[in-house]
Amino acid sequence: MQPILKLDLTTQTAEEFIIPKEWEHDFLGGASLAARILYSSLTKELDPLSPESPLLFLVGPLTGTSGPTTGRFVVCGKSPATQLWAESNVGGFWGPELRKAGYDGLWITGKAQSQVYLWVEDGKFEFRGAEKVWGQDIYAAQESIKAEIGVKGTRVMTIGQAGERGVLFSSIACDHGRMAGRTGLGAVMGAKNLKAVAVHGTGKIELADAERYAVLRSVANVTLKQDNEAKIIHELGTAGVANYAAYLGSMPAKYYHLGEFETVDNVSGSKMAETVLKGFSACQGCVIACGRVVDLGDGEKRKGPEYETVVGFGPSLMIDDLNEVIRLGEMCDKYGMDTISMANTIGLAFRLYEMGKVTKQDTGGIELNWGDPTAVRQLIDLTARREGIGELLSRGSRQFGAAFNSEDEAVQVNGLETAYHDPRGVSGMAISYATSPRGACHNQSDYFFVDFGHTNEALGIEYFDRHAQAEKSANVAKHQDWRTVFNSMVMCIFANVEPQMQVDLVNAACGYNWTIADMMKCGERGWNIKRAINNRMGLTRANDKLPKAFLEPYNEGGAAGFVPDLPAMLDAYYEARGWDKESGKPSKEKLVELGLGETAKDLWA
Repeated sequence: MQPILKLDLTTQTAEEFIIPKEWEHDFLGGASLAARILYSSLTKELDPLSPESPLLFLVGPLTGTSGPTTGRFVVCGKSPATQLWAESNVGGFWGPELRKAGYDGLWITGKAQSQVYLWVEDGKFEFRGAEKVWGQDIYAAQESIKAEIGVKGTRVMTIGQAGERGVLFSSIACDHGRMAGRTGLGAVMGAKNLKAVAVHGTGKIELADAERYAVLRSVANVTLKQDNEAKIIHELGTAGVANYAAYLGSMPAKYYHLGEFETVDNVSGSKMAETVLKGFSACQGCVIACGRVVDLGDGEKRKGPEYETVVGFGPSLMIDDLNEVIRLGEMCDKYGMDTISMANTIGLAFRLYEMGKVTKQDTGGIELNWGDPTAVRQLIDLTARREGIGELLSRGSRQFGAAFNSEDEAVQVNGLETAYHDPRGVSGMAISYATSPRGACHNQSDYFFVDFGHTNEALGIEYFDRHAQAEKSANVAKHQDWRTVFNSMVMCIFANVEPQMQVDLVNAACGYNWTIADMMKCGERGWNIKRAINNRMGLTRANDKLPKAFLEPYNEGGAAGFVPDLPAMLDAYYEARGWDKESGKPSKEKLVELGLGETAKDLWA
């Protein structure tokens, strides 16, 4: 890998950080390598919004190589929402452009005295004043900065007004709404007075065996393009799964308290394709092109929503008007706010209003009636501006619930709002949410696909009934390790590429001679070092839990009557992981086995 550009915004100085070869080999790239690099920086005492807090943009060895869905990179640090490990995975074209500019990462600390943006081009950098773009939304800011720079092909990664104002679930965005959405790293960027990072490069991305890699990536892309799953995602987008998820009871409605949504057809991926879909968008080199381009009848081309946004602003708030869902998602994108957390926190406000715990006096006169998009629009706007009840909403569901003595009503884990894959419908998600290193995350292990029947014999990932419990815990651990590898390469989880092909691609890119077992060990190592970081910041077994809603059965729908037995699932999971069942820490023996001897000393001194 190439050097990382390490920048201090306070002094506006920089140096190159050379990644140790053993770190590259053991952690590969992306989020796992970022965890190793930031390991000593992330402490319990560190304020995520302080100048000392690090923000690391990092690619993987396949980023920008035109391999299958490899236009991706990660942003990592400490989350202001969870006070734990933060990572966010994003596509588009920015990551590949950074590599062409001569760097595989940007490691940013400090705080600029005034509002700035960073301009990186072919091994050089400069800070420029951002006063003119401060206050602009993510799309306007990108265009303004590109126009000021005047270099064709420049890519811009920026925050919106939410990140500037410190909303705890602020995102960082590039291209046409490609969002590093989860864990609130946009607020970290805003706290540094850094509006954006613009990059442009003309260099070549080096590969250990470029000739072999070219053949492999071509075969992989052709195969992926013909894959049935990839075809469905291309034609219907990720929202294409809405109908089936609703049938199984894994798509929540009415803020996770209703097991079926009768008008799901009105907001499905199929509905979008039949009505407003006008085109597709793709990340660099991607043959799937899952991005939606829609027209709501006004001639303006907009980004269409993914599954999470559709459910969050649709069934979860009892809204069945697709056009309204699209506009609500667009509002969040422009402000630079994670749609999962925003919709979830608004859902909690609606529930507490229905329960009488939130009143019209609290909302400033806004009536929170299920199915009313006008109220939702008002709350999004107040949140981004941190005004009125928006100040409480801007802190996320855990803090919002606590403000009304109802923290247990918040559907979140460790401060991160859960996605819209209900473990009462697909039980594997109980472990995924409870043990994810960044809170209730579905991308650290989208195990619902396995519960749908998507197994992988080469990895030993078997099928268990979607309501099976402790017997599937070891299976979930394997799946988490494999997804950790995806976040290291960095490859999109929608890429249904056979494991041996993925190993071959890494070997050709890096000059390794790894097997599938070596790759899985790399994933396990990455998962464990993130766990160790969280343990050092105060996480224990007591943090591995589910919100109250998931432990109460639905009365209707495909998941009626079922709740996961989390304690039994966790015991089996810790056994499979080699973790201490009392403390929730990886055992000393496990860490030493993974080559993390120094980490073992930290945790078990």
